[in-house]
Amino acid sequence: MNNSMISAAVSMGAIQQKLDILADNIANLNTNGYKRKNAVFEDILTNVQPHEAEFMQPGRRSPLGFTQGWGARIVAQTLDMTQGPLQQTNNDTDIAIEGNALFEVRTGMSLNSERAFTRQGAFQLMPTATGDRILVTNAGYPVVADDGGTDAFISVPDGYKLTIAADGTLTAHSPDNAETLDLGKLKLAQVIKPELLQAVADNLYGVPQNVNTADVVQTIQASPGQSGGVAIRQGFLEQSNVNLVDEMSDLINVQRAYQLNARALSSADQMMQMATDLRG
Repeated sequence: MNNSMISAAVSMGAIQQKLDILADNIANLNTNGYKRKNAVFEDILTNVQPHEAEFMQPGRRSPLGFTQGWGARIVAQTLDMTQGPLQQTNNDTDIAIEGNALFEVRTGMSLNSERAFTRQGAFQLMPTATGDRILVTNAGYPVVADDGGTDAFISVPDGYKLTIAADGTLTAHSPDNAETLDLGKLKLAQVIKPELLQAVADNLYGVPQNVNTADVVQTIQASPGQSGGVAIRQGFLEQSNVNLVDEMSDLINVQRAYQLNARALSSADQMMQMATDLRG
């Protein structure tokens, strides 16, 4: 009875974490660039209870002993990096990625700040003290460009219009279109091991301190028109890849599993109470 209580209680804790993940997915159904989260379970401990040799009777096909579990736990939270649908906004600073890639940003206002990555392309042009404007996320993180092999922030002079080609080329046009400035290309990173990517803020992902960044993401160039290539879409936003029907189906299954474990815990408690009463 103690074994069943331990197994049920431990599993209920893991199922509660799964419920929290599902709730997070459903809450972000309409969040631009949101990537669905998944939970990975594993058994905490499994052992085999032996039987007496007398149990081996003629005709028995199953081996002696039975497997006993001690519950399950969540060992990892992974991201589903599949493409979400694109929605046209006609806003020049709204940018979407078509394909497997992430925008690279900095968590501070210097290029020496920590690297981070996002799929949410609802960018803005933020004025600076020099009179220019830099491209930042809706949370204020500067977007990074590749300017001739060197990382740089995307600085657009005041009054100039920003144009982004399908291959990520950044161009600033003067109000009369008489002057054109080359601002480099959007720096993109492709995810190699999404299971090692962790959420560090709203729709912002990073690599753990003890993991080599090159093992998780690699820098790529946009290649529109190629099979499996990446393309940049200006004036579009990527929607969440959460499917409400799938999430609700998972939610029902998880709730039933929680109820089953709660019932097992209650039954074990009642059996222990009955044994205590019998002992007097």
